[in-house]
Amino acid sequence: MESSLGIVSEECLATVRGQELRSGQKESRLLTLIERNGEFILGVLATPDVVVSRPVAQLSIPINGNFEIVREAEEALLIDFSVDSCCRIQIKGDKVPELLLELQDDERTQTFLTQVKSAQQEVEFKLAKAKAMEPITPAPQRAPVPIQTQRTKSATNTLGSGVNPPKSNNSLPRSLTNSTTASQNNTNPGQSLASDFGFEDNFNHTLKVEEKKNHQNRLVASRDPPPVPPLPPRKAAFPPSNPLPPAPIPNDRSVSLQAKDDNLTNSSRPDSFRSGFDTGDGPTSWCDSPATNSMRHVFSSQTAQREYLIKHRLGKKENEYVDIRNFKFFTGTWNVNGQSPDSSLEPWLCCDPEPPDLYALGFQELDLSTEAFFYMDSSKEQLWVDAVERSLHPKAKYRKVRSIRLVGMLLLIYVKKTLKNHIKEVAAEHVGTGIMGKMGNKGGVAVRFVFHNTSFCIVNSHLAAHTDDFDRRNQDYKDICARMTFHLLEHPPLSIVKHDVVIWLGDLNYRLFLYDAAEVKQLIAQKELKKLLDVDQLNIQRQTKRAFTDFIEGDITFIPTYKYDPKTDRWDSSGKCRIPAWCDRILWRGSSVTQLQYRSHMKMQTSDHKPVSSLFDIGVKVVDERRQKKVFEDIVRSLDRMENDCLPSVSLSRREFTFESVKFRQLLKERFLIKNDGQVPCHFAFIPKLTDSQYCKPWLRAEPSEGFLEPTETLEIYLEVYVSKDSVTLLNSGEDSIEDILVLHLDRGKDYFLTISGNYLPSCFGTSLETLCRMKKPIREIPITKLIDLGEDNYMEKEKSRVNFLMADGTGTEDKPLKIPKEVWILVNHLFTKSCDQEDLFQTPGLQEELQSIIDCLDTSIPDTLPGCNHSVAEALLIFLEALPEPVVCYECYQRCLDCSHDSRLCKQLISQLPRAHRNVFRYLMAFLKELLKHSHNNLTASLIATLFASLLIRPPPNLVSRQTAHDRQKAINFVLGFLMAGDEE
Repeated sequence: MESSLGIVSEECLATVRGQELRSGQKESRLLTLIERNGEFILGVLATPDVVVSRPVAQLSIPINGNFEIVREAEEALLIDFSVDSCCRIQIKGDKVPELLLELQDDERTQTFLTQVKSAQQEVEFKLAKAKAMEPITPAPQRAPVPIQTQRTKSATNTLGSGVNPPKSNNSLPRSLTNSTTASQNNTNPGQSLASDFGFEDNFNHTLKVEEKKNHQNRLVASRDPPPVPPLPPRKAAFPPSNPLPPAPIPNDRSVSLQAKDDNLTNSSRPDSFRSGFDTGDGPTSWCDSPATNSMRHVFSSQTAQREYLIKHRLGKKENEYVDIRNFKFFTGTWNVNGQSPDSSLEPWLCCDPEPPDLYALGFQELDLSTEAFFYMDSSKEQLWVDAVERSLHPKAKYRKVRSIRLVGMLLLIYVKKTLKNHIKEVAAEHVGTGIMGKMGNKGGVAVRFVFHNTSFCIVNSHLAAHTDDFDRRNQDYKDICARMTFHLLEHPPLSIVKHDVVIWLGDLNYRLFLYDAAEVKQLIAQKELKKLLDVDQLNIQRQTKRAFTDFIEGDITFIPTYKYDPKTDRWDSSGKCRIPAWCDRILWRGSSVTQLQYRSHMKMQTSDHKPVSSLFDIGVKVVDERRQKKVFEDIVRSLDRMENDCLPSVSLSRREFTFESVKFRQLLKERFLIKNDGQVPCHFAFIPKLTDSQYCKPWLRAEPSEGFLEPTETLEIYLEVYVSKDSVTLLNSGEDSIEDILVLHLDRGKDYFLTISGNYLPSCFGTSLETLCRMKKPIREIPITKLIDLGEDNYMEKEKSRVNFLMADGTGTEDKPLKIPKEVWILVNHLFTKSCDQEDLFQTPGLQEELQSIIDCLDTSIPDTLPGCNHSVAEALLIFLEALPEPVVCYECYQRCLDCSHDSRLCKQLISQLPRAHRNVFRYLMAFLKELLKHSHNNLTASLIATLFASLLIRPPPNLVSRQTAHDRQKAINFVLGFLMAGDEE
């Protein structure tokens, strides 16, 4: 039976939220198990808001004999971890690309997977029975929706596509709630929201949906590229960052809009994920299929567009229906130096007579153990959580909103129990800024949420240490800003600054430009704090607009909070005699924020830092439902008058773009303006060409890639070119070039074509070891035709045949290949001669400017010395190894490597059988690393080196990446460890 809208009657059995992994990124999805006329279907869909702002396909996968759902082993993580566990599943079915999804590994997911398996078993039983009976006329089976390969100009019957909703008048299935039963009942929206976000009476039942960040790509154990700097502020092409309130629904419009409101109220939010620029060559995703072009119209239907436009305009008019009410926010930060709580935290958390409405507490150096450093669980986390919860203000009851930890950084958010129903759209994110942008000993964690109608983002960070490293601290700040991205179903990706109020706290580690400890202590004793604040590094960086430019900090009237002898109030008396500094800070940005208190808490003596707190009085937008309803009805009436046959139209300031001298890991940007010169609002998006799976090549992206324009509105769009490790090899070999055509599509309008061209400068990074061994000149001096010739032959065939090979510099055939690439020798020799005693080598990140100089130097010359500091050279070596198209231990030897990791004799035998260049590089690196271990000042251990280099030297083949287990990773570590611990005679 079909409704008047053409929606087939069906029953939704179970739902679960997850994220699809595609091309190095994640997109939120909703999985629904549907029973339709005795047949089972797995639906994969997104909500209308997501579809309008980020159009994706919708799938209906029949559960039949060709259906497969497989749970995969956990993916390799070198220097990243997740507080909460996730599981990955692969889904295969009729006429759909293979899907890879990540689900929260909790009871709900297990129940969902069990129900899917049960449905699959029931189908298999029916098929077996039918086959045994061999009926003359087989039972009819509903075919899956075919994936269309061409985009049509008009979308017809859009409601009857793909996955059909269950029995409901809503435009989406009521499957976003905690259970099917709950979704059919008229539950209290606030109570449902509270349950979804962990507001139970017991603190132990908080929401745990944190996902693995910095995930590896399909080919190699990847790391993010250097962060793309944040773009200049521009007028947004999407709804305001503050989530819009659920609109009051007139009776004649309740069908589609109320569904969204129900889902907003009753559903738990998935965690956000890092949106990196890198895109791996992963398996084809249904979102990347050519069907995206035509499926776009399914979700760009008139109803969805209308809903989006109503929400967009309602947000713009929020001043007409919100009132400002003030709430107290207590924020605190404390570097606890790896200590466990040894006293009550009340002197810190209960220092005000009246209880705050919300607590935001950040900790750093929660755990300094090796286990925490490599992202295993920390036993101290719960100790500090318990200590905090025992010490919250006794005059109020609080419930946890969210917590997130990255190694030693922990952020806790609590709200008064009476206000818990006004917290919604909670998401958490973390970014590591250690070596290669991954190691989590430094970085930031953040929680974003909406309180009433105001969006908040709380960031807790621990920036680079050491007095003179203020440039690294600035870089860490920019990294966090650029890479911290929250993804929610109702919004385009949200960065930190796309919130109404941002509070940034933590051990920012900025010191004083005054290097005499005695002089500093004397000025403190004389209460001459202003003289010290004039040379405070953070103040100077803000004044010179190098970091925290748009943030505000209150007047500092307390003495420096670092560094003390633990358990005392005495300044550091150790041999290093650290200079006192205000390392621990709290800053903010946003309107209607007043700082009432900014103070340190000297009574707390657990750590070598003193905790800091700030009490804010913040004006929060509270919706007046009566006025909101009036505004909503005015908008609907206005749209009714405007809706006609007018077609959207835009004008572009440019359509041709040329990028000169494109280099590895160097960001280039061009901009153009798009203006809505039509009479109606329009939605635009870059779409894939008919034969492509994505709208652009992996080295290119548009920012924003889609958006919404009111009549006469103008938007600035940036085209960004960035060659990462995933695209460098094809560009080096000439198989790809800086050429592309972008298709900018208008819903209900025409397509516009943008031409991209440029010239790429080849790099030794991303070039195979065999090819580099046959180059005696820098790669930039070799014609591209020679590079292609050098890379054509298979390296194993070249190794076996030992044929004479014409060198790239035109010398005779008597020349033999180099034993190791000159680039490897230059990098290692620099470190060997200058860095063996460098403190925290391979643990402290380099500077991006220096890394680019090192890459350019190796690509254009054969230098005697390399520019930059030792840490930059060390990171350049790691980037070089990571970018190799074939790892040092070849893919075909990967399994043998794991199998023989327990036997040193077999390990040596395997290395001896590697191709010549690979064998020599491995032995050369092991000799160097063993030498490093003889020097104690660099703080390196065999375990740390083995863990770091095993992920670069021994990488699983692309088809085994997702199957790699923790046991496999440990075997690879043991393989390297065996060589590091072997005697020098080897």
